[in-house]
Formats: sequence, structure tokens, C-alpha cells
Amino acid sequence: MTKKNSNFICQKCSYTTAKWIGRCPDCGEWNTILEEEKKLVPGGRASDSSRERSLPLGEIVQQDYQRVSSGMEEFDRVVGGGVVPGSLILIGGEPGIGKSTLLTAVLGRFCSIGAKDENGDKVLYISGEESCAQVASRSKRLGIQEDNFLIYHETNWENILTELKQVKPKFLVIDSIQTTSTLEISSAPGTISQIREVTYELMNYIKANNTTCFIIGHITKEGSIAGPKVLEHMVDTVIYFEGDQFGHYRLLRVIKNRFGDTNEVGIFEMKESGLAEVRNPSQYFLEQQQEDSFGRSLTCVLEGNRPIFVEIQALVVDNKFGNGRRTTHGVDSNRLAMLVAVIEKYMEIPLGYNDIYLNVVGGIRLASRESDLSIVSSLISSYRGKVVDDSIVLIGEVGLTGEVRMVPRMEIRLKEMAQLNYRRVVTAEKVAREYQGKFGIEIIGISKVEELLTLL
Repeated sequence: MTKKNSNFICQKCSYTTAKWIGRCPDCGEWNTILEEEKKLVPGGRASDSSRERSLPLGEIVQQDYQRVSSGMEEFDRVVGGGVVPGSLILIGGEPGIGKSTLLTAVLGRFCSIGAKDENGDKVLYISGEESCAQVASRSKRLGIQEDNFLIYHETNWENILTELKQVKPKFLVIDSIQTTSTLEISSAPGTISQIREVTYELMNYIKANNTTCFIIGHITKEGSIAGPKVLEHMVDTVIYFEGDQFGHYRLLRVIKNRFGDTNEVGIFEMKESGLAEVRNPSQYFLEQQQEDSFGRSLTCVLEGNRPIFVEIQALVVDNKFGNGRRTTHGVDSNRLAMLVAVIEKYMEIPLGYNDIYLNVVGGIRLASRESDLSIVSSLISSYRGKVVDDSIVLIGEVGLTGEVRMVPRMEIRLKEMAQLNYRRVVTAEKVAREYQGKFGIEIIGISKVEELLTLL
């Protein structure tokens, strides 16, 4: 009897074992071990004449990457000013967030201004999840009508490779990598072996043909891209498309870029006609603010290298039935609990038996601590029924001992304040010492959080 040539691989962490087990001993997850056939690699010794040679540093010719602009400013910002020919770009995001819409629009831009030149270069959208008619309908809704925009519905890699050799596209989209499979491996599409092998073959093709390729990746419930971590190592750029699918704004954030900065973000607004660029995000998030209302304050956060002004709203109400309820949107609930404890300890404001609701207007998520002062101010404003002046911006981290700490890159924030005509900022005392008198802004420095009581 012939022994079956297969392994059992954890779909979560790539742990490999010779037999099936219910719980992965490496990552601890249950029911993630699947059987996958080994890929047999022909033996033999590599020819010595074909082997690469080591070279001295001085003999290596450095490449000057010629970027291709999509004409979409927010997208180009994220990828470093334009895409590099021959690069492999992975985009992940929640279902329904707009990944396919974004890449359809980007491919359409390359059709109209970047791809169709004297050589008649083509772009190809390969869909494994939607029919050609569905992709065509979305393309027409986005205003794409160029004949060099080609659509192909296929999930088999061997058929895809044949089509690529015939069409020879300059730009390519694979939607999605989890639905694409090769006949070389017997496991189901979306397994670790399939994703790894298809990505490897795809990478070899685009590097040899200088084709720019975008691949769409599904994400797990934890928010990371599904599949082996090696997928993110193989590609040149990893981008996440984020946002509240029930809201209007979308955030394009790069976490890996071999050809550019990883501190850039692009901001889009979802409209009926598709994605629209948001070039002035502060104005977008503040355009509907209600003046002279208590329980609200302004802060300036950094998304990548971009300063963005957002409004934080708080509602503090009496609870007559025991401990107060805490509800947050856009702010970590554990961070709110810590700030409430600081307020009770050092400001002597009893919030323990109040219901507290905290919201960041516009649906943006605040992951850093630069907005602590603004959160505290909104809570105090709502509790006391006093309005925080709209001309004041609050920026600073609050520690467990009630101290107010300086946050990084204050100069960028102050410059943005000056451009938007904000003239007063409450922040850490150290900031006041360093920047007082600059940018035409009054900087009110405080060292302890309880000093807010005399300012608000």
C-alpha cells in the first residue's frame, strides 16, 4: 500500500505535524489543522554555470525607481508618490469596506492617464469572487469606459498564467488571493499551501515581466490578513483599507513599503458614485460641529504624517441603579476607565455612579494617547454643564499620577493649527516652554490634569 504523502498544517500559524490533532500546540487554536499534500520538488544539483555570484558593493548598479502616478493623490501618497513597475502590493480590509471599488478606480486611472500609451498597454482585473458582469457594472458606475480595461473571471492559476502571457498587462489586480488555487497542490483554495504557492508563482511572473500587481486579501476576525504571515513578507507593500462600513470615511494605511515611507495614510469618502478623495480631512471631520454645546472639545491627532483635527463628544448622566455604564466609539474602553479613575482621584469629581458615553465624531478610531486631555475636558464639560471654548485645542497624554505629558511631533500639529486659524492650545508645560511665541498661537501649558478645572 502506498503511503500518502501529506502533512497536517495549522491554518493560523503554519505549524506542521505528521498527523491530525484537534488543538495546535503552537498557537493554541482549535480545529485549525488541515491536511495538505506535500509538493514534491525534483531532486538534482543546480548547475554551477547558472548560480548567482557574490558581487562587491561598488560593482552593484543601484536602480532608480521610476514611479507611475495613478493621478489619485491620496492613493499615490500612501504608496510613496506612485507605484513602482514590477511591484507586488497586498491590500486587506473588512468585507464590504470598498477594496474592490478602490482598486477598480485605481486601475481605471491607470487606463486613462498612465497605462494607455503609444504601446497600447493594457490593465487586467482578475476576479475570483464576482462575475465579469458584476465587475463591469462597478467599472461603469465609476466612469471607466476604456477598451484597454480587461476583465477576466477565473480562480485556477494555470489558466490565469496562460491569460497573462497572452494579454501581457501592465497593471494587474487579483481579487482575491484566497480564491486562487493551483493544480500543483491538492488542498482547497485559501489554505496556507495554496496561498503561499500561488503568491510565489505570481511574484515570479510579475518580476520577470515588470508588471505591477495588486492582490486583495481577506482578513481574519482579529483584523490581520488571512493566510500565512509569509504572504506579507513576500510582497513589496502591505496596505490596510480601514473604516466603519456603516460610516462614510475610509482610511488607507500602509504598514510595509519597500519603496517608500510607512507613515503615510490616505483618506477617502464613500459616495454613491464611488470613493472620493478627502484632501482636507480636518475640515471634513469638523464641518458639522455644533458650537456652544457642552460635552465636546477639539484635539489634533496624527494619522501617519498627517495632522487631523477631530471632535470628541462625551455624555455624562446620572445612574440611579448602581455602577455606571461605559460606552465608547472610537476610543479604547480601558483607556476611558483609566481616565475616569484619574478624574475621580485628582479632580474629586465622582463619576463612578454615572453612565458615560464617549464618541469620536466622524467614526475615526483613536489608538494613541494624544487625545487624553480632550477626553478629560469633554467629560468635565458634560458633568458640569459648561461649554469648552471652540477656539481651544487640547493635546496631551494624562498619566496615572495626574501629570500631563508632551506627545511627539508637536511642531507638525502647531503648524496645522496656525493654518486652520486656531489660536489657543492647552497642552503639556514642556510644549509651552519650547514653542511659546511661535506660529502665532497662545500655548497654555499645564503640568497636572486638575489645572483644567480653572481653565474650562
